[in-house]
Amino acid sequence: MAVINLKTEQFEETIANNDIVIFDFWAEWCGPCKQFGPVFEEISEKYPDIAFCKVNVEEEEELAGMFQVRSIPTLVFMREKIVVFSNPGAIPGNALEEGIGQLLELDMNKVHADLAEAQAKQEG
Repeated sequence: MAVINLKTEQFEETIANNDIVIFDFWAEWCGPCKQFGPVFEEISEKYPDIAFCKVNVEEEEELAGMFQVRSIPTLVFMREKIVVFSNPGAIPGNALEEGIGQLLELDMNKVHADLAEAQAKQEG
């Protein structure tokens, strides 16, 4: 799957149709973003079952706000509509691949159970 330049109006459909989505929040003027972009695109080629989405924070302020992006680049991993990792700053390609490996190995039943427990504590 090629990298998607994600627009706000595509967000719901993208997370509904993809079990795993990785977001790269960036801006045109950001030097580290420009350096990380080719790394992100190269690694996306290795994982056709994962949606890799670039989000231009200047054009998609609503999405940047939804994910509380305070600095760029910011990388966000989402699985089954749950944010499981968020990291400001560019990371090397090997670290991205290591993170993807961990993301693929996540026990999502445990993640869902932990999330339900945390929500119950908040409400109770």
